[in-house]
Amino acid sequence: MPSKPLRIATVNVNGIRAAFRKGMGSWLDSRDVDILALQEVRASTEDLQGLLGDAWDIVHDPASAKGRAGVAIASRHRAHIHRVELGATEFDSAGRWLEADYEIGSKVVTVVSAYVHSGEAGTEKQDAKYTFLDAMEARLPELQKHNPLAVVMGDLNVGHRTLDIRNWKGNVKRAGFLPEERAYFDRILGAEDDARYNDGAGLGWVDVGRKAAGEVDGPYTWWSWRGQAFDNDTGWRIDYQLASPALAATVKNYAVDRAAAYDERWSDHTPVVVDYAI
Repeated sequence: MPSKPLRIATVNVNGIRAAFRKGMGSWLDSRDVDILALQEVRASTEDLQGLLGDAWDIVHDPASAKGRAGVAIASRHRAHIHRVELGATEFDSAGRWLEADYEIGSKVVTVVSAYVHSGEAGTEKQDAKYTFLDAMEARLPELQKHNPLAVVMGDLNVGHRTLDIRNWKGNVKRAGFLPEERAYFDRILGAEDDARYNDGAGLGWVDVGRKAAGEVDGPYTWWSWRGQAFDNDTGWRIDYQLASPALAATVKNYAVDRAAAYDERWSDHTPVVVDYAI
């Protein structure tokens, strides 16, 4: 009998305590996830363990400022090592980058939960975003050298292509869709006019979501709470699983777990779930 694929999910929970109050626990109970990357945790490790339960091994990097950011990885497998710093020591990356290695049978998989700054065009917040993206771009080749089976996932706060934002024309001068931001993804994944785009171009990483969905709008992973954005599917695809080529070759299924209705949402983001047959 073939072994069960490794199910890896990522979601920006927008505060995990609030997410559980709104129904996240029911989603998690139904999805049989093996490894879960979380962003914007905004809680203590004790809170995380209490909400998820003792069956989960948890590594967590809270933000320097209480109640802000925070990334974690929860797994049915124990983390062997983890790394939390990214970039120069004087740059505060706390709560935004967490690496962990997991033994899955005879293989080791490296998982990163990442939360890129939202930024704000023309401000110091945008400068911090570029500093983080610079460090991320520099780290990615090192990750592949560390382990050919690796995935960087989370809320990366950039829509790479026009397909990734419903109202892209109205956002070309806003953080999240600035040409300078999208250029990072061109270098990581390849530009869309490259014949090898998303299949070995750039730094070689594969955007699992775009590879699975093809040349279609979305599927989006974030919608504003305001107005009719969710009901009209006026969203952004800013939550990714970027896999190394060796891991991307094992993908068996990709899903965006969009809520059935506005009042069933427990975050403004939705989980991105991928099955890897490693």
